[in-house]
Amino acid sequence: MYKTSHAYSPSLENIKAAQTILKGIVTHTPLMPNFTYSDKFGAKITFKREDLQVVRSYKIRGAYNKISGLSAEEKGSGVVCASAGNHAQGVAHSCQLLAVKATIFMPAPTPRQKVEQVRFFGKEFVEIVLVGDTFDDAQKEAISFCDQHSSIFIPPFDDQKVIEGQGTVGLEILEDCGNPIDYLFLPIGGGGLASGVASVFKTLSPQTKIIGVEPAGAPAMKNSMALGQNTKLDSIDKFVDGAAVQQVGDLTFEICRTHLDAVVTVPEGLICSTMLELYNRDAIVVEPAGALSVAALAQFAEEIKGKNVVCILSGSYNDISRTEEIRERSLLYEGLKHYFIVRFPQRAGALKEFLVEVLGPTDDIVHFEYTKKTAREKGPALIGVEHQHKADFNGLMQRMKEKDLNFEYLNERPDLFGFIV
Repeated sequence: MYKTSHAYSPSLENIKAAQTILKGIVTHTPLMPNFTYSDKFGAKITFKREDLQVVRSYKIRGAYNKISGLSAEEKGSGVVCASAGNHAQGVAHSCQLLAVKATIFMPAPTPRQKVEQVRFFGKEFVEIVLVGDTFDDAQKEAISFCDQHSSIFIPPFDDQKVIEGQGTVGLEILEDCGNPIDYLFLPIGGGGLASGVASVFKTLSPQTKIIGVEPAGAPAMKNSMALGQNTKLDSIDKFVDGAAVQQVGDLTFEICRTHLDAVVTVPEGLICSTMLELYNRDAIVVEPAGALSVAALAQFAEEIKGKNVVCILSGSYNDISRTEEIRERSLLYEGLKHYFIVRFPQRAGALKEFLVEVLGPTDDIVHFEYTKKTAREKGPALIGVEHQHKADFNGLMQRMKEKDLNFEYLNERPDLFGFIV
């Protein structure tokens, strides 16, 4: 069953033992200098490429270390997990390698691509159960299944063996980096990776400043640290699905608040901009959680100048169907895309006047629709405008006011924006 102990701190000895277990199972991923960001920040920026791991994320480390350490009797009872992404793949691949049966619960709306990847990595050793509408629904069913069948639940982060497995990422970084590391940036979801890696660094590289990074829409660790206790968020933005959790682990909370030098958040829009920049400039494909560490660099631009900096790219499981959403969020964050509801005067030529006299020379209408089907040419219009430069927005707003247009700016109305756009 799934139990935790609050009086736990991962030892270097146990993490090294996990590294021995994982040898030949996981990829010793490269530590690669990145010239784009090094030049941008005037520092030596290096990426730990866990996005190149065998299952495209570090999750295989913790899952395999946990499952391989089970007794023969426990393995015979089978293992269970709940996940809609990387953890499921890590468990599935581990079970296929160890010939252990696994039952993996995934929310019913999980994209078919993710389901098929879990089935691919698990082969005949994995049974997938699609149940419920959310991850919480799937996890509830998974734990109930464990109770009924005496199976072993494999948690995604709040477990000693899982944390120790994730900590092997830290050992590899220090093995491969020839110079002392001044700053280490790593993503935080439930906190398993951060707990394991930070434990290694606090022992072997105590001078390194360790910065944990969360999405702004799911600051579970930062919020808990501020309150002094592990606290569940009422709601979260699930866009950064690899790191958006409502509550971190009890074990990971205690370790992180002791070992991390800071926890910061980055807006989802900036994460999207970072994903696009990594792809366009360096041909690096990462999932939203995989871009967290890099997205946080701008907050430390002055501190990291001339320093040796490592960012962990945690995973590359990005569904291509999300590309338009990623681009949209990036443009909105960068101030290059704006939505309005415009109530045009009820006279001929009003729309033409808007196009000719209100739009700037480089403004582009990327969305236009009348909001009332029964008054298509007289009702309010939903208009999306894309700029080439952020400063173009001020001119557009000024001209709309000079023309005395009756309009509402939706970017500042998240309630309406999410419903209409």
